[in-house]
Amino acid sequence: MNIHTKNLNEGEAACDALVLPLPEGKAGYDESFPPSLKRLLKRVISRDFRGKLNEVMLVPAPDDIAPERILLAGLGKKNEITPERVRQAGGKSAAALKNAGMKRICVSSRVLSASGISPTVFIEGSLLGIYTFRKYLHEKDNREIDSITLLSAPSEELQKSLRWTKAVVSSVSFARDLINTPSNDMTPSHLARAAISLKSSTLVVKVLEKKDIMKLGMGSYLSVARGSHEPPKFIILEYKGAKASPLVLIGKSVTFDSGGISLKPSEGMEKMKYDMAGGAAVLGIVKAVSELKMPVHLIAILPATENLPGGAAAKPGDIVRAMNGKTIEIISTDAEGRMTLADAIAFAGRYKPKAIIDIATLTGACSIAFGNGAIAMMGNNRELIDALKKAGEETHERVWEMPLFDEYKEFVKGDVADLKNTGGKNGSLISSAYFLYEFAENTPWVHLDIAGTAWVDKEKPYTPKGASGVGVRLILNFIKELK
Repeated sequence: MNIHTKNLNEGEAACDALVLPLPEGKAGYDESFPPSLKRLLKRVISRDFRGKLNEVMLVPAPDDIAPERILLAGLGKKNEITPERVRQAGGKSAAALKNAGMKRICVSSRVLSASGISPTVFIEGSLLGIYTFRKYLHEKDNREIDSITLLSAPSEELQKSLRWTKAVVSSVSFARDLINTPSNDMTPSHLARAAISLKSSTLVVKVLEKKDIMKLGMGSYLSVARGSHEPPKFIILEYKGAKASPLVLIGKSVTFDSGGISLKPSEGMEKMKYDMAGGAAVLGIVKAVSELKMPVHLIAILPATENLPGGAAAKPGDIVRAMNGKTIEIISTDAEGRMTLADAIAFAGRYKPKAIIDIATLTGACSIAFGNGAIAMMGNNRELIDALKKAGEETHERVWEMPLFDEYKEFVKGDVADLKNTGGKNGSLISSAYFLYEFAENTPWVHLDIAGTAWVDKEKPYTPKGASGVGVRLILNFIKELK
């Protein structure tokens, strides 16, 4: 899709539909609008359109102006307009226009700029909101928006912001595509190929095979892979945009999770293709960082595997040895994500990183605690935690810190091994993170549990049903502010 800026009056913008983001009440139209447009708005606002948040209304434009239609987009109360509300209005507007068959869209920036909010936030919501995943549908849908033109005076800052927005949204869509793809077409090998597709002169990709993983002594990770015929792939990407200690991102990449011998209930198991959402988010982040040539040294690690109950599968009661030498008793083979991440975190220590962030659909307890409203966050470094909180507020991919008290170590302390991979249901959201803490040790580290936010069962204003791509915008915002 083409995204442009033009310094035009709303009446001069030739397009299929002109979007006017408006606050609630009668103060939504600008005195510089053409008289016929002002009359239309006065009539419609007094009778049919209230400007409530996410309210949209498409009406014919007056004959004497260039747009063919006008879409009124509600922002809610004027004193309550926030970037998130603008983002939502963008998503609702673009979806409505796409469904109406509009091809060329123009967006007025007057109200947004007057509210102190960059109009690119509206564009971000628009682009996120029109995402679709139709790869496996026989019936084609030709309703696509071809171009969006932002009516605004050109500036270097605006162009930079648009470039950032397009790269971020493209990366979210890339992650969503990976997650939505069924596990027969998204095996560890497919995920490795997706990583390799990102290779460039500044981005190196390396894939370790099973024999390489065995040599490294990753018994924890390999215990998960044993039940599947699909070989595990330990995927490493490195982008060196700065001469500094690296930031390491680790994404849980279980391309299908049946629970293994500790088999999950059949209801809803088809969604377990989304258990690699952490890995998909990490690939999306790397894609944007590379395209934007961001000044950061970034290493991404995806320990990819399936978790299936094959004849060679790990069993409850088995004891395995992780890369750092610690032994782990497997209490539940459905607590597999932490087993893959443990070895990945231990491996990350080789790079002497400035920080490690792991992102994972780790626990059902996270979904129970937060629903789909927040990402659970635990970590050992206050500066890192606070920076991610700030990024979460700015992107509305909000995180909520949970405690990591020393007492939680008792939950995962083993009786016949150094550790056990689950301490039971009580405190399971936090004890799962404490298990990972045992491998991060003194390295600054944060764990993000996206189990409740990575998949959307009911569409939201700029998040269609299915994979959300959560984590991409959050961590990219964090990296952008990284000192």
